[in-house]
Amino acid sequence: MKVLVTGGTGFTGKALVRRLLDLGHEVVALDYKEGIKTQELRDWGATVVIGSVTDRKVVDSAMEGVERVQHLAAAFRELDVPSSYYREVNVGGTQTVLDSAVAHGVQRLVYCSTCGVHGNVDHPPGGEDAPIQPADYYQQTKYEAEPVVLDYHKKGLPCVILRPAAIYGPGDPERFFMIFKRVGSGTFPMFGSGKTLYHPLYIDNLVDACILAMEDGKGDGEAYLIADEEYVEIEDLVQRTAKALGVQVKIPHYPAWPLVAAGHVCEKLCKPFHITPPIFPRRVDWYRQNRAFKIEKAKRDLGYRPAIGLDEGLKRTAAWYREEGYLG
Repeated sequence: MKVLVTGGTGFTGKALVRRLLDLGHEVVALDYKEGIKTQELRDWGATVVIGSVTDRKVVDSAMEGVERVQHLAAAFRELDVPSSYYREVNVGGTQTVLDSAVAHGVQRLVYCSTCGVHGNVDHPPGGEDAPIQPADYYQQTKYEAEPVVLDYHKKGLPCVILRPAAIYGPGDPERFFMIFKRVGSGTFPMFGSGKTLYHPLYIDNLVDACILAMEDGKGDGEAYLIADEEYVEIEDLVQRTAKALGVQVKIPHYPAWPLVAAGHVCEKLCKPFHITPPIFPRRVDWYRQNRAFKIEKAKRDLGYRPAIGLDEGLKRTAAWYREEGYLG
């Protein structure tokens, strides 16, 4: 089939493009900018279109002849933008993609949302019916796009919604890198008890779910939490990262509240100067928000089975960071 992957030059998009090509599909990758090693996608045989999902002409151009859409593009960790930008891209861009998909006769669309729509999980592990309580503009606008997707599904475009947990793996220079870097230094400061729950999602497992959701009749009109088999306490994650790196790590504990205050102050002070703050509220949430989920629904309806466990995933990721020179 011909498949459009929006957000196709990013970490997740690139991994999905690679898998789709390996499966014999024709792939168009649409993104608003060149990503890390984007030329690799072209070398693999994908068509790369640079432009925003908010631009209907660009989206229509990328959508020509497409049978399936994997909509991953989103405003994420954009610090030097107004809050309206998140809504413009995450809601408005999704609307544009859906409109174009209908106009071009697309047969199926998979929308990549986020487990973050559930915010802090009050009674872990949470399922898809856990309270919706997003904690920031990204999570809020990703959720606001979900009813838009479902509305198009009701109008005749088969759609599936995926809510991935904390994605990591080879090819990712950002999400887990700070964890690996601090562990590699030999000391990992822990703010709070270290008992907060965290649910990783290895990139290959997420790509498996995206491929499964492309199949006709699977998960139509439903939302699915996608995560690894295992969630862990964050101190356990640090220890297992140390094992993957083959190092010893000390974990001194500190109160969490000064870090929370510092995150808000740094963000406000840095914003007028267009500087990325060294610490901000979203990063602080890692120490204090429970993220632990049930994945039974995805197993039952999609046939999802996370094949790569945490220790193997961490080992592969550590090897990639070293190969790429991110770690000594």
